[in-house]
This record gives sequence, C-alpha cells and structure tokens, in this order.
Amino acid sequence: MKKAILLSFFLVLLTACNQSRDTRGIPGPEEVEAKAPDRIQDIQKQAEELKSQGYETFFYEEEGEKYLMQQYFIVFLKRGANRSQDSTEAARLQEQHLAHLNRMADEGYLSLAGPFGDDGEIRGIAVYNTPNLKMADSLAKMDPMVKAGRLEVEIHPWWAAKGGELK
Repeated sequence: MKKAILLSFFLVLLTACNQSRDTRGIPGPEEVEAKAPDRIQDIQKQAEELKSQGYETFFYEEEGEKYLMQQYFIVFLKRGANRSQDSTEAARLQEQHLAHLNRMADEGYLSLAGPFGDDGEIRGIAVYNTPNLKMADSLAKMDPMVKAGRLEVEIHPWWAAKGGELK
C-alpha cells in the first residue's frame, strides 16, 4: 500500500512539473528567444538627450556598426608665463590644481586628464565634456594653476564615440 501511495504521489508530482504553457502560463526555454538590447534605439535616445542639453553630435557608421559621436573639448595645459613661484607655493598650486580637476570630474565636466611625460611646452591635457567651447574655456580657466599664470590653456573641439574607452 505504501508503495502504491508513494508511486501515486510521484506521478502527480511529475505531472505537475511537466505542465505545458497552457496550464502554467509560463513559456518553456524552447519558446523563449534571446534578444539583444536594441542598441540603435539606445543611441538614438542618447543623441536626443544630448541635443536637448546643447551638445553637438552626429552618427558614424563603419562596417555595419553605428556610433554616436559627440563633440568634446581638449584643453592643452601649456607652460604659463608666470613660473616664478617658490617650491612651497608651486606645491600648494599643484594641490589646488588636482583638486580642481577632481571636482570637474566629479561634476561630470571632465572625462580625462593627465600630465605629459616630458618637460615640454605642453604640460598636460584635459578633455572637457561640455556643450560648448565657452563653457569648457570658463571651467579650464577656473584652475588655480591657470589663474596664477603657471599654466595657460589652448582649447580645441574634438570628436569621439560616446562611451568609447582607452585601450
């Protein structure tokens, strides 16, 4: 009798687990089609949002792949005319300079920055993510090193694929 009850229980359990979509309402794995996110729709929305904020964009296609290009502003930080500060003042200015760059990055205006590895005229670069050159210029000139004359800025519009990365 025990065996008959156990066998009945397992048959009911097995039947319940093998129910079709019609009885459970959930499609089985063979009915589900994997879909990749619609990348084109995503970059279209992103382009519209950027345009509404005043950014310059365009689409670029290569080998069947579509890219959203955005205008950024590269700031060349060049050796300034006033480099007469003593080492203590220069160190203080450097600390303030780095704080300024960190603030710009935290607020979303700075995408990339860093010094050059030589002792040339151009000391470093900063890539500003702003809607226009006037804003990039204003933010770059807020840098304490620029205000002190230790650095000067030279700004150029630059296009890059949105979401691109250094490799």
